[in-house]
Amino acid sequence: MDVFLETERLVLRPFTEADTDRLLALDNDPEVMRFLNGGKPTSRETIRTRTLPRLLHDHPCFGTRGYWAAEEKATGIFLGWFEFRPLDEHSAAVAELGYRLDKAAWGRGYATEGSRALIAKGFTDLGVERITANTMAVNTRSRRVMEKAGLRFLRKFTGDWPEAIEGSEHGEVEYGLTRTDWERHR
Repeated sequence: MDVFLETERLVLRPFTEADTDRLLALDNDPEVMRFLNGGKPTSRETIRTRTLPRLLHDHPCFGTRGYWAAEEKATGIFLGWFEFRPLDEHSAAVAELGYRLDKAAWGRGYATEGSRALIAKGFTDLGVERITANTMAVNTRSRRVMEKAGLRFLRKFTGDWPEAIEGSEHGEVEYGLTRTDWERHR
């Protein structure tokens, strides 16, 4: 198994097509998807034709993927995934951080642990200058992870939701961190 990054409790590895069933289960948990699509189910066809191609894509400026399957190091149990991808396909300057974890992994510090490790790797190995992360304003758990990972609140904004979901009327928030600020506070 290829390993992209290891932490004390996590292994982040590239996705493969063999992850289809894991992704299907994750994306069909209404609580996991609450702040993403209002908890609507995702079809196997959508996983196969839309989700997997995005997760398997290599970014030229990083020379690697932008999405990583997260497994518990001690057990190998699939916990979900982390996103750390360039906003511009050809420039490593700005990367977006994200995560989607199974409910069983919530409240255990995995999101913060994985995010911190990706931030460090981005600033030390991948040439990233700034990291950004977004969520719905009402998603307090995700906002807390961003803060614990070292990102700072930048702004509140109104996104263009194709279909409004509960809470979207409160807008979205953006958090960020620059390499300079990270180096100063680590």
